Amino acid sequence: MPHVKYRSPSIAPAYTGRLSTDPIPSLRLPAEAMEPSAAYRFIHDELMLDGSSRLNLATFVTTWMDPEAEKLMAETFDKNMIDKDEYPATAAIESRCVAMVADLFHAEDLRDDDAATAVGVSTIGSSEAVMLGGLALKWRWKERVGDERKGRTPNLVMGSNVQVVWEKFCRYFEVEPRYIPMAEDRYVITAEQVLDYVDEDTIGVVGILGTTYTGELEPIAEICAVLDKLQQDKGLDIPVHVDAASGGFVVPFLHPDVKWDFRLPRVASINVSGHKYGLTYPGIGFVVWRNAGALPEDLVFRVNYLGGDMPTFTLNFSKAGNQVVGQYYNFLRLGRAGYTHVMQCLSATARWLSDQLEGCQHFEVISDGSAIPVVAFRLKGGFEYNEFDVSAALRSYGWQVPAYTMPEGAENISVLRVVVREGFSADLARSLWADLNAVLTHLDAIKPGGYFTQEHFSH
Repeated sequence: MPHVKYRSPSIAPAYTGRLSTDPIPSLRLPAEAMEPSAAYRFIHDELMLDGSSRLNLATFVTTWMDPEAEKLMAETFDKNMIDKDEYPATAAIESRCVAMVADLFHAEDLRDDDAATAVGVSTIGSSEAVMLGGLALKWRWKERVGDERKGRTPNLVMGSNVQVVWEKFCRYFEVEPRYIPMAEDRYVITAEQVLDYVDEDTIGVVGILGTTYTGELEPIAEICAVLDKLQQDKGLDIPVHVDAASGGFVVPFLHPDVKWDFRLPRVASINVSGHKYGLTYPGIGFVVWRNAGALPEDLVFRVNYLGGDMPTFTLNFSKAGNQVVGQYYNFLRLGRAGYTHVMQCLSATARWLSDQLEGCQHFEVISDGSAIPVVAFRLKGGFEYNEFDVSAALRSYGWQVPAYTMPEGAENISVLRVVVREGFSADLARSLWADLNAVLTHLDAIKPGGYFTQEHFSH
């Protein structure tokens, strides 16, 4: 290749010169520096190969926020959340957010004039929150059994429909997972099943408020009721942790009378994702406990760091403060009325899409978006293609609609799922419906015979 003399980026065309003809190193640091504009251009262009986040209907994670929120978050990228003495305003905002979440979930012992009375913390999404909630359950079990725990293995009871982070928790922290299977006509656990899996070494039962598979709500109140009777009959006091990652910022506004939170005395802790229906960019989550007694003191560390004695009980240390700032913006900007309005609008869009699917000869609706704004559906029998073919064909229109098989007990069932989020307007829903009909017409004509499979997508 002929040598091209370097020219100032102020006079050279945008896509000529050495940087546009030589490959960019992908495995090693480049030998030379490059102009900021050139580095930006190359990374920007490569990222165009990603799918559009707004058309990614697979993710629960927020893909749109107010410009004012984006500006605030950009202004606080450089603030480390752990430096509470150096950034006291950001630390105060975090405490307020935790208090607001605890209040939303009806935690005990909250004082209006003291955010510190809320027992909880912000986390990097619900994954860290789950780990902390699970650790608190294990430590309470250790306190309960005392010296008798030698040779015994703690276990955690949950449905096979839990998110993989629960499997990680059990493996990382040496807890036996006891998975309750699904059925081909049931994709949540039942209270009666729980009794068959618990024993004196059960650290807790996990109930899901909005499963990732279908968006359905597990019967938290019924689970608590059977565990209440178990304690009455046999003396086993088994706490419940609610994984409200998906539904924690939906159900209080769409279904305020549904009891699933700390109004049920057996619920010890709750995790929730701010970056899902909390409407904040990733990654922000929260874990809150009923009261101080539900969080073992052994899990709280006192750190003399950068000027002050600081209690900490997160797994992660440094993290950017801007996600907490973004969450606080949403809490102030929307309030209860605003969140209610947003969730009602998202639910209405989900229900509209569900109604179209119900009236279509191709699909059976599993969840209609009435619990949380998630629509899960599957093909009826008799078509010479499968859900994975539909998912693959929708990608040609830019839509990312996941197809997947259900968990243990219902492995033969394949499902398509649409998560309706802020930014997915009623107009976009109509566009999706039109494109889905075009896909079905095409597949009906070519009858691919199930060309695409789950294995195809995994590669």
